[in-house]
Amino acid sequence: MARKKRSLEPTAVATNEPKDKPRYQDPFQQRVGGTIEEAGKKLEGQGRNILYGLAALAVLAIVVWIIYSWSGRSNAAATAALGKAIEISQTRVTGEPLPAGSTEKTFKTEKERAEAAVAEFQGVAEKYGGDVAEKARYFAAVNRLSLDRGAAIAELEGLAKESDEIGSLSKFALAQTRTADGRTDEAAALYQELAGLSDPIISKETINFELAKLLEKQGKKQEAVDLLFSIVKSASEVKDADGKAVTLTPAAQSAKVKLTELDPEKAKEIPEPAPDPSLGGGMPFGL
Repeated sequence: MARKKRSLEPTAVATNEPKDKPRYQDPFQQRVGGTIEEAGKKLEGQGRNILYGLAALAVLAIVVWIIYSWSGRSNAAATAALGKAIEISQTRVTGEPLPAGSTEKTFKTEKERAEAAVAEFQGVAEKYGGDVAEKARYFAAVNRLSLDRGAAIAELEGLAKESDEIGSLSKFALAQTRTADGRTDEAAALYQELAGLSDPIISKETINFELAKLLEKQGKKQEAVDLLFSIVKSASEVKDADGKAVTLTPAAQSAKVKLTELDPEKAKEIPEPAPDPSLGGGMPFGL
């Protein structure tokens, strides 16, 4: 399956394809695409908060990945079932009564939503095999973290043994649980393993940013600073087809904020992009 390196966060992806060339979307993509677009609007400009939250990372990462990498090898019923389960996992949680006539489904608590999502994903995994079942098991494990952490981690550990996309995503989730549990050396090893992959599903910017935060937590401030500097410097040097600086990804933006917090003088070594005259206001590109 051909894949492109992508950041976890839902960012706009430039394309040089002709405008009149239709982009195929299977039933799964059609079902989930709207949800991701809306999530992107709500979370726009909040990359740092997203990166600091395990739940947001898990949900956004896997949904964005599936939208762009789904191969169509599974039948429409299986993809639709998985899409329905994902919708449940992203359903709004609120204690407020819905407006009269509203057909929106909501949950009163995060626990209720997680329970419903796990049940739905388990149903998909039991009914369908192959890639769909593997994806459903991953989703179920991530949603189960808030319900039965031990069982969820055991499931992720099993999935992480695979050498495919789900294996990589499971290792990333495990690294975060290891960090939360104070097993920082194990977490660092997982991040380093992911960063060493030639074609990781999760962008190396995001992996290295998480590793840098972990290094800081371990008291290795200079190593964290050096890694953050590398992330931001590399990202700031990326140019578009016209030779202009491109907007930093949310992961790179978060790394820049963190670098400035840890070592303001080091952060100043990275030059700000020159103002783009076409923007009219003279503001730094990407702000």
